[in-house]
Amino acid sequence: MAKIAFIGLGMMGSPMAANLIGAGHTLRVRDANTAGQYEFLAANSAQALDESNLDVDVVITMLPNSKIVESVLGELVPKLKPGTLIIDMSSSEPLRTRALAESLKESGLALLDAPVSGGQKRAISGTLAIMVGGDEADFTKGQVVLAAMGTPVRVGPAGAGHALKALNNYVSAAALIATVEALHIGESFGLDPAVMTDVLNTSTARNNTTENKVKQFMLNGAYNSAFSLGLLAKDVGIAVSLGEKLGEPMPLGSSVKSVWDQANDKAPRADHTELYRLL
Repeated sequence: MAKIAFIGLGMMGSPMAANLIGAGHTLRVRDANTAGQYEFLAANSAQALDESNLDVDVVITMLPNSKIVESVLGELVPKLKPGTLIIDMSSSEPLRTRALAESLKESGLALLDAPVSGGQKRAISGTLAIMVGGDEADFTKGQVVLAAMGTPVRVGPAGAGHALKALNNYVSAAALIATVEALHIGESFGLDPAVMTDVLNTSTARNNTTENKVKQFMLNGAYNSAFSLGLLAKDVGIAVSLGEKLGEPMPLGSSVKSVWDQANDKAPRADHTELYRLL
C-alpha cells in the first residue's frame, strides 16, 4: 500500500480520497478550505499534510486549474524525494501538462495526468472513468492507486489524459445544448418534453444528456447533478484553445463555447444542467 499526499478535497476529491483510505492506502490530505479539510479528517482515518510528513510515494492533485496545480507543486517539489509519482487528476490544460512533465522529470519526479469522468455519484462509488497520460512504466506504478477510484486507461503520453478529458466534455457539452434546444422547440410546438426524451432514447439522437440528465435533473427542476456549469464551460474552453494551438479550427466548438460562456456569465454558481432554464 502507498503513502499518498492528496491535495484538493472538494466535491469530487473528498470521496476519491475516502476510497483510497478504504483500499488501505495511507493518506495525508490538504485543502485550501480549512473547514472542509477538518470535516474530512474528522470522518476519515487520515493526517493533515504538512512539512513533517512529506515522505510520500504518490502526490495526487485534484484542483481547479493548471495555474493552481503548478503553484502547489512549485511549493512541494523541492521537498519531495526523488522517484515520487505525481498524479494530476484535475482538469488541466494539456500543453501546460506536457511542459510540467518535462520540468518534473528534471527534478527526478514522474507525472501522470489522470482526469476523471462520471461525476460525484461515481466518485463516491469508486467507479470513475480515469483517462491517463504519461509513460507506460509510471502508469504501471500508479495503476493500483488509481484503481481504488475507478477504471484507469492509459490513453497516451503526458498531457493525453487532459486532452481527452477536455474533448470528451466538449462533445458532451455540445450534445447537451442540442438536446435542450430540441426540447424547448418541441414544447413550443406542443410536444411533451418527457415523451420526447423517451423517444430520443430509442432513436439515433440518444446521448448522455437524454439518458442521464433530462428527467433526472432538468424537467423536474432539481438541477443538482453536482457538476457546475462553470467547470463545464472551463473544459469546453480548454478543448477549443487546444484546437487553436494545434492549428485545428473548431467552428462548432467556438459556438458551443460561446453558449456556455454566456450561461456562465448569467449564473456562475449554477449546476450545468441549469442550462435547460438558462438557454
